[in-house]
Amino acid sequence: MTENTPDQSAADRMRSQAQKVKSDLQEMGSIAGDVVQENLGQVRDTASEYFERQRDEVQRVEQTLVSYIKDRPIQSILISAGVGLFFGRFWRRR
Repeated sequence: MTENTPDQSAADRMRSQAQKVKSDLQEMGSIAGDVVQENLGQVRDTASEYFERQRDEVQRVEQTLVSYIKDRPIQSILISAGVGLFFGRFWRRR
């Protein structure tokens, strides 16, 4: 920070102060951009982890369903037919 001297005009001091404010604002903008980038990276990582967990869970459920159908084919067909009848009647009434 420069000291104000008696022979420095008010306009010069104002320009000097404005330049400091401009510099500070640019630095704050840069810092804010860095914070946004860091947070965006964290959000991206969290979303990726969530997606991976959900994909693994869906694959596990799929394997369980395939295994159930292979172990009980007749029961699976009857359950599917019952669900189909239920939804068919439900939509027909609308």
